[in-house]
Amino acid sequence: MIKVGIVGGTGYTGVELLRLLAVHPSVELAVITSRGERGKAVSELFPNLRGHVDLAFSEPDEQALKQCDAVFFATPNGTAMQMAPTLLESGVRIIDLAADFRLRNSEDWQRWYGMPHACPALLGDAVYGLPEVNRASIRTARLVANPGCYPTAVQLGFMPLLEQAVVDSRHLIADAKSGVSGAGRKAEVATLLCEAGDNFKAYAVPGHRHWPEIRQGLAAIAGHPVGLTFVPHLTPMIRGIHATLYGVLLNGDSDLQTLFEQRYADEPFVDVLPAGSHPETRSVRSANTCRLAVHRPQGGDTVVVLAVIDNLVKGAAGQAVQNMNLMFDLAETTGLQTIALLP
Repeated sequence: MIKVGIVGGTGYTGVELLRLLAVHPSVELAVITSRGERGKAVSELFPNLRGHVDLAFSEPDEQALKQCDAVFFATPNGTAMQMAPTLLESGVRIIDLAADFRLRNSEDWQRWYGMPHACPALLGDAVYGLPEVNRASIRTARLVANPGCYPTAVQLGFMPLLEQAVVDSRHLIADAKSGVSGAGRKAEVATLLCEAGDNFKAYAVPGHRHWPEIRQGLAAIAGHPVGLTFVPHLTPMIRGIHATLYGVLLNGDSDLQTLFEQRYADEPFVDVLPAGSHPETRSVRSANTCRLAVHRPQGGDTVVVLAVIDNLVKGAAGQAVQNMNLMFDLAETTGLQTIALLP
């Protein structure tokens, strides 16, 4: 059994981790931390876990965490980098669901996250945890940077086009929409029901923190820098991401449907829909699945890719468990074969 600790178990990604790991056949939940809820039973805060998780929240304790085989950080940005060096020295393997290790350059980190990086030497050791790109490296990683939700959908959507160089990589556009849970489990006016309900808006158009992560990932796929316009939107739903991606074709003879089907033929969590399809966010709710559809409107030179994921699962906790499975030489789909919820 893999002895697992979760640092920051009270947020939306934290409870998703608990939901998935509580029934994982190879996991023993050992430590779940929360300073604000220490001493409270997990099932008291999250009644859906009653009968599945018998632990109480505890203060973050490095000695207790050092006894784990793997530690997940479901914490605000800037937390994991404070504890990672000590845990890694003790042989603990880390999966960080925040952004502490996603960017390769510490100056970029400071610019976008407003604080100096606590352990920049580890940035080169961290493996970016997008299995469809870095599966082999994840297997041997000791520190995995779990991708963000928007970056997961956008990169999976653009990947086949960039790998085969069939679009102009200087002019990529990602128009993405997220449910309110993407903002986290905190009291904030913009995410109150009366503010977010019956409303739709773009935000962070001048610059979103996920932009450098997406651009970095796309550049690695393409093998050179890319140009990317990324515009996120907030939608009045709890969970789900829909990314509409645009590129200009360089080769009008490309068979885009076959290109996508062949690229993802062996990927257990990427589903390429039949030609002409329009994926819906509800089709992936609570599932670790990305559904894609590729279009060429009016047979022109613009390709449109539609990508949907559950921001809390394939966009966060589910992908983190997928990475853990790879790190511990388990079948990649272990504990992640839940069918999406409908209605």
